[in-house]
Amino acid sequence: MRIAVLGLGRMGAAIAERLLLADHELTVWNRSAAATEPFAARGVRVAGAPAEIWRHADVAITMLADGPALEQVVGGEGGLIAGLADAAGDAAADAQADAAPTRARTVIDMGTVGADTSARVAERLAAHDVALLRAPVSGNPSVVAAGNLAIVVSGPRDRFDALAPALADIGPHLHYVGAEEQARVVKLALNLMLAGTTQLLAEALVLLEAEGVERAAALGVIGGSAVGSPFVRYKSEALIADDYASTFTAELMRKDLELALAAGRAASVPLPLTAATTQLYNGAIAQGMGQLDLTALLPRLRREAGLD
Repeated sequence: MRIAVLGLGRMGAAIAERLLLADHELTVWNRSAAATEPFAARGVRVAGAPAEIWRHADVAITMLADGPALEQVVGGEGGLIAGLADAAGDAAADAQADAAPTRARTVIDMGTVGADTSARVAERLAAHDVALLRAPVSGNPSVVAAGNLAIVVSGPRDRFDALAPALADIGPHLHYVGAEEQARVVKLALNLMLAGTTQLLAEALVLLEAEGVERAAALGVIGGSAVGSPFVRYKSEALIADDYASTFTAELMRKDLELALAAGRAASVPLPLTAATTQLYNGAIAQGMGQLDLTALLPRLRREAGLD
C-alpha cells in the first residue's frame, strides 16, 4: 500500500519502521529535515512538504505533537489539503493516459488531540472527499518495535475495514470504538487512569520508604498484589534505578490531562481526581521535571516528604 508518515518523532519514526518491515511503499515528511535522513539513506522517498504527499500516497498517517500541529499540517499553507489540487491534476493526466483510478484518500491521525480539534479536521477533509480515521495509540516506541502496539480507532467503518491490515502491520491490537470522535475520548480516559495510577504508586512508595521498606521490595509486593498491573511491572525496573528518562514526558501527560478535563466539561462529567492530578503535574513541571518521564511524580513527592 502507498502510505506516508508525517511526523518522525520517536513514535512516528517507529511507526514508519514497522511499515517498512511490512513492505509498504513509504513516503515520509518531518518539519525538521534531519529526522528524514536515516530513511532517505535507505531509499525511502522524502516529501518536501505535506502538500506533496498525495502524489505518492493514498494514506497519510500523522503523528504530531498536538492539535495545532495537526491543523497546520492538514489545513495550513503547504498542507495536505493544499496538495489536493495538484494531486487532482496528476489524476486527470493519468486518466487521459488510461491509468487506473485513484484509490480513496484517508488521513489516519495517531496522535493525541482533543475531540473538538479532531472534528474540525474531519470536517475540512470531508469537504475534499478525504476520510479521517482517529487512531490514537497506547504504547511507546519500544512497544511499537516489538509489534505489541494497541491502536484505538474511530471514524468511517468502511475506511477502517479497508485499512485494518495496514494498521495491524503497525500494531496488532486494534479496537474500533465508533464512527466519530470516540477514539479520542478513549485515549484520554486511558491516560487519566495512567496519571492517577502514577500518583497513587508514588504515594505508596514514599510512605513505604519513609517507614524503611526498600523500593525494590515495595514494588515486588505491589506488583504481585491485586492492585498490581502491567504498568506497575513495566515501570518497576526504572523506578528501582531512579531512572526517569522519558518514555512519555510529564509535560505531554499534563497536556493530555487538560484535554481530558475539557472533554469532561463538554460532557458535563466531573473529573475531580483528574483535576487534582493535573495540578500535581503542574508542580512537577514547575520544579523543572517537565521533560522527565511521567513517573516524575515520585521524585516530586519525595522532595515534599523530605526524603531527598
